Amino acid sequence: MMAGEVEIVSDGDGAIIAGKRSAVERYLKQLGLLDRAQDFSLSKLGPILKTGSNLAETASQVAEQSTMYLKLTPESAKRLKDAGGLMKTKTKGVSHAMLGQTGKDSLKWLQVEDGAGALLTNPAVLAGVGGLMSQFAQQAEARELKELLVRIDEKLDDVRRAQRDAVLARMKSSAAAIEEAMILRAEGGDPRTTWDKVSRVAESILNVQEEALLALGALADKVEGKRKAGELKKVAQEIEREVAIQLAVLARCFELQDEFRVVELDHVLATAPESLEGHRRGVAAAREKRRSAVTAHTSRLMAQMDAAGGIANENILLHAGAARAVVGSLNATAATVDDFHGPLGIESSRDSLTTITKREAFRDPKQRATAGKEIGQKALIGVGAAGALALTVFAGAKGASKSSN
Repeated sequence: MMAGEVEIVSDGDGAIIAGKRSAVERYLKQLGLLDRAQDFSLSKLGPILKTGSNLAETASQVAEQSTMYLKLTPESAKRLKDAGGLMKTKTKGVSHAMLGQTGKDSLKWLQVEDGAGALLTNPAVLAGVGGLMSQFAQQAEARELKELLVRIDEKLDDVRRAQRDAVLARMKSSAAAIEEAMILRAEGGDPRTTWDKVSRVAESILNVQEEALLALGALADKVEGKRKAGELKKVAQEIEREVAIQLAVLARCFELQDEFRVVELDHVLATAPESLEGHRRGVAAAREKRRSAVTAHTSRLMAQMDAAGGIANENILLHAGAARAVVGSLNATAATVDDFHGPLGIESSRDSLTTITKREAFRDPKQRATAGKEIGQKALIGVGAAGALALTVFAGAKGASKSSN
């Protein structure tokens, strides 16, 4: 690989940029992405390179490369595409590019057509790189989820913190085993021994995760069918408080699952490197299934909350205070959900809802009609109550008159 060339490999969630350190940093800096990139090590490719044919020279060259990892967001993916793009490889789900700078002071990078300097395009190497990227992405996600849990904890009062802790206690032994395994891994422990510590902990985490998802569904059910402003206010505020508990539980489950997968991939790399590529694809599919399950439940919850906000806005003339409370709880819940989505790579496309003013509401014929109808009903109820009171007074007076006679 020439001094001014960089090699890029992406699995869709992230990308690694390899080459001479100066070229890698120059490339990322020109894209405005250097501050978002992290150092990435290819040192664990050893078992993969040993199993491949004619890879001895490639192994030594790969070891000399400086590599950085970039988590792909819609923005960073677009910048990479605009800078030269990526091409599919024979390894499913993995793309590659070989770029060269056109001039010392140029900002333009072009595809290197012959790819003669490419080091990472060998299928065995690509499989190993894909597995390492999957590990790195899940470690990064676990770190972001830890930070999220701290933010959620600040929102919980003592009662709800205790409720959350009671649920998390059911995974205490699983969490302890995974934590110990990650410490051993960080210290260079044997992957087989490390795997033995966690191989049987997945079920308890999955059970708690499923219950948290069901609880989110139950929160969405609370809103359905509610039309009265007072009812909507009460349930919206309850959901605002309760949703943080379930999202905290889910965040902890996903954090533990990420770390579990990291240890699992280490085990596969050490014991069956030829199976790493298939295992990586399976892990990617499992992560996508997890994201879809989360999105389905949180989307339904926010759809119900948005509907409640719309109903509240239709009752501004008579119930302005309740409407503002509903919309406030709705937006607070949405912010908590969006914060939870972030580490999972789920993009938010929802705008905050605002309450309309009374003047705007008064211009709406439907609002005036609704308000007039409710006012009329209250007036009739008031007349009925007054009539009943008059009859009671009259009957009492008549009875007193008879007894005096």
